[in-house]
Amino acid sequence: MREPWVVGVSGASGTPYAAAVLRALLDADEAVDLIVSRAARLTILDETGRSFRDGHWSEDLAAWLGRDLSGADLRHWPAGDLAAGPSSGSYRARGMAVVPASTAACAGISIGLSKDLLQRAAEVNLKERRPVVVVPRETPVTRSHLEHLLALHDAGAVVLPASPGFYGAGADASAAQLVDFVAGKVLDALGVPHTLFHRWTGELGAARS
Repeated sequence: MREPWVVGVSGASGTPYAAAVLRALLDADEAVDLIVSRAARLTILDETGRSFRDGHWSEDLAAWLGRDLSGADLRHWPAGDLAAGPSSGSYRARGMAVVPASTAACAGISIGLSKDLLQRAAEVNLKERRPVVVVPRETPVTRSHLEHLLALHDAGAVVLPASPGFYGAGADASAAQLVDFVAGKVLDALGVPHTLFHRWTGELGAARS
């Protein structure tokens, strides 16, 4: 039986993190259900120049991820479809990552607002006690944002800020390496094997060897 990871992309800046997580999950032969919020579609266009057209999601996703998706187990659900599979606890899923997670998405999920499918799916995975990883990128943060993140933590989510480590590549790390570091931490939290970054070994320089 198909049991996908749900990936929600909200409107925060940082959509390359979402693309890296999606590519890594597909590289690991994992099934993925994708939910892209309306605001995220605008952010992807702004950050990458890629648009997502109704009726052309397959080719637009392939262009965004930079790969042929013909053999991938990837399904897109419209963010406005509150009757979609991931909106129900009886829908089989392994868990969910919200990457990047805007302050609005964090607030909506933490209070159970369910204003769109992304928020509803996250709430469902929390109530079903499945792994949920939330990747906030906003900085600095207000008290209300911190309170929402704490509420998500208390509800069982892993709050994983988009804070890359530099020990894998040093001060000359490329943007792609820093993005992959965060994406790798997301996959670690989900329990999915990957090779997105060199792990710390306790020996200076060993992480870059």
